[in-house]
Amino acid sequence: MKIKHFLLALVVLITKQSYSQEILPVYSDYLSDNYFLLHPSMAGAANCAKVRLTGRQQWFGQEDAPALQTLSFNGSITEKDGMGIILINDKNGYHSQKGFRVAYAHHIMFSRDDVDLNQLSFGVNVGFAQSLLDETDFRDNNPAFDPNIDGTIVQKANYFNVDVGASYNFLDFYAHFTVKNALASERRIYSQREPVNLKRLIYNMGYTFGDADRILLEPSVMFQHTFLTKESTVDLNIKAYKNLEFGRVWGGLSYRRSLDGAEYLDGVSIAKQKLQYITPILGINYKNYMFAYTYSQLMGDIKFDTGGFHQITLGINLFCKPEKYHCNCPAIN
Repeated sequence: MKIKHFLLALVVLITKQSYSQEILPVYSDYLSDNYFLLHPSMAGAANCAKVRLTGRQQWFGQEDAPALQTLSFNGSITEKDGMGIILINDKNGYHSQKGFRVAYAHHIMFSRDDVDLNQLSFGVNVGFAQSLLDETDFRDNNPAFDPNIDGTIVQKANYFNVDVGASYNFLDFYAHFTVKNALASERRIYSQREPVNLKRLIYNMGYTFGDADRILLEPSVMFQHTFLTKESTVDLNIKAYKNLEFGRVWGGLSYRRSLDGAEYLDGVSIAKQKLQYITPILGINYKNYMFAYTYSQLMGDIKFDTGGFHQITLGINLFCKPEKYHCNCPAIN
């Protein structure tokens, strides 16, 4: 069976998030020093401008397996304002999507100087995307072809959505809150009854402690809730940092679990499975450059392939301020 014919059934079984028309899916790539992918309020929040290139590939060796690439840039434009942009290329079998997001953030510093971090930020981004459904080889690969599908065209649909959020960074503590798809336009490519919008709440919180000259530990949590499907998921994360002569090495582990499950037929009985996967991550910072590798392994009885999801992140920091913040705050420093 081709992966194109299997993907829809698998995604619906594993998670109801498949109804989403979000421009950028929510994976674990934010742990590669890129909270800006999730939260527009982080645009320009750090003491350097950040460029991040990510490539994500699922199920190596499978034809037309899902793949995602993003290129993001964000930095400050004044002492209190930041902007950023994210370019997105997402492909999944017959389905693909290209788009971009433009973000603006305003930062309010409560400290008496520029090195003691106590910053409240508000942000908004506007995203535009084009979804494509390639029907040109439907007839050749499906003998029981649906006559209601043309089968000779590539369907296209353009749409936009808006995210709004806030972040608070205080010394070694941080918290981020974003409403994704707060506003959205219609996208009718798969049916005339697609949801106009799929609001999703995302909340991150974390704290860094330890000795900067030895090992820093950063436990964190992310909670998501999607209103239309009433699905919630939780990420439990732990990262460790070690400073070396050439820079810094770091690694971590993330565990994602859905609080809801999907039912499926197991022989003659009905079974239930919850989305869950584990993600180890390894990164290196050398001068202003960053490299990270992330691997996600899906857990459960029902899955298409034993292989996992691989992601590589390359980054560079630009236009850094002369002095860093006086805190153990890797996402800001």
